[in-house]
Amino acid sequence: MIRSLRSFVAPLAALVALALGCAPARPAAEGPARAPRVLLIAFDGFRHDYVDRPAAVNLRRLAARGVRAERMIPAFPSKTFPNHYTLVTGLTPEHHGIVANVMKDPVLGTFRTSDTLAIWESRWWGGEPIWVTAEQQGVRAASYFWPGSEAVIKGTRPTYWERYDHERPHAARIAQVLEWLAMPEATAPKVITLYFSDTDDAGHNFGPLAPQTDSAIARVDRALGAVLDGIDRLGLRDVVNVLIVADHGMSESSSERLILLDDYLDLATVDVVDWTPVAAIQPRAGETERVYAALKGKHPALEVYRKGEVPARLHFNAHPRITPIVAIAADGWTITDRARAARRPPGVRIGGQHGYDPELPSMGAVFVAAGPGIAQGRTVPAFRNVHVYALMAHLIGLRPAATDGSIDSVRAVLR
Repeated sequence: MIRSLRSFVAPLAALVALALGCAPARPAAEGPARAPRVLLIAFDGFRHDYVDRPAAVNLRRLAARGVRAERMIPAFPSKTFPNHYTLVTGLTPEHHGIVANVMKDPVLGTFRTSDTLAIWESRWWGGEPIWVTAEQQGVRAASYFWPGSEAVIKGTRPTYWERYDHERPHAARIAQVLEWLAMPEATAPKVITLYFSDTDDAGHNFGPLAPQTDSAIARVDRALGAVLDGIDRLGLRDVVNVLIVADHGMSESSSERLILLDDYLDLATVDVVDWTPVAAIQPRAGETERVYAALKGKHPALEVYRKGEVPARLHFNAHPRITPIVAIAADGWTITDRARAARRPPGVRIGGQHGYDPELPSMGAVFVAAGPGIAQGRTVPAFRNVHVYALMAHLIGLRPAATDGSIDSVRAVLR
C-alpha cells in the first residue's frame, strides 16, 4: 500500500525536528534485544573518491565507526536502473533482465526509466529483491524510492512504499524513514531503502570535478547527517545497520570526444535502442554481420561485439533483451550521430557520463557502512556490488535467494 505523506503531516514535522536535533534524545529501550535492521541509502552517481571531498563530513564520520570500501565495482552497464536492481537482487543485469535504462522486449515493448507504466509492469523485473525476500519470510520492508519497488514482483511489494517523485524534498524523505524506524518493534520494517539523486544530476550536468558537484555532495551529506542524528535520538544506533551505496561513479566527458555512428553506418538500417556509452544496436533481420563489419575496428575509442562475444567478465551475453550488437565507448567518450551532435550548444561542453566498463576507477561507487553487524574502523578492498544483497540478508537473518553474489565475498565487512 502507499502511505500518503499528507496523512502524516504532524508526525513528519516532529520527526524532521528530531532529525535536525531539535528534540531530546530517546533512551535505548530496555528488555530483550531488538531485531537488527538494515537501512540502505543510495546516493546516485556518488563516485568512490567523493568521500574524500571536503563536504562529505558525515560520510567520513560514518566510515570512522564502520567500514569503507576502496570502491564498489558496479555491474555492466554501469547505469542507474541496472545497478540499483543488482544491489537489491544480487544478480547481474543479464540475469535479472534490467539490462539498460532503455531496452526493448519482443512481448513487453520499450522500457524507459521515465515511463511509469513500464516501471510498474512486473514482467520486466526478474530475480527477487531484498524487500520480496523479507516480506515472504514474514519481515516487513519499506522503500522510499528504489527501482523496482513500485512493481509487484513475485506477487509482492514492500509493506510501505512511495511512487517516485524527483522533486520530493529531502526533509520529507528523511522524516518518513525516521517514522518507519520509530514504529513499534512488531510493525516496524526491518529493511528500508532510501534514494537521493543530487550527485548524479550534478555530475551529468557539470562533470564530476565541478563545484556544482561539490554542492550536491554537501546536500546529500547533510541528509545523511540528519538520518544518523535521528537514529541516535531514537536510541537505534545499536539496532540499525546503515549501508551507503551508489549505483556507479562518474567520468568527465566532452563535446570534443564524440563517436559518430553515421560515419560508419546507415542508421536507417538499424534500431539503436540505447545510445551511449553502450550502444545497443538491433540490425534488420539478416544484417547483423554487415553491421558488425561496418563498426568493428573503425574507431579507436569504440569496442564492438556480437551478442555472445562480449567479454565474460562483463556478464552481458545471456539475456534476450541484449541486442545482437553491443558497442562500448572508451572512458569519457560519447556515442552519438551527426544530427544529435549538431543539437548540442556551440563550443566545448564538459559534463559527466557513466555506463562504461565497470572496472574503470571512474566508475567505482561508494560503499560505507556502520551498525551492530558491521566491523569498525576498517577499509576493505574493492568488491562487486552483486554481493550487497547477500550482505543485507545476512545482517537481518533472512534466507537469501539464489544469486550471483555471496556473503563469503564480503565477510570482511562484518563485525
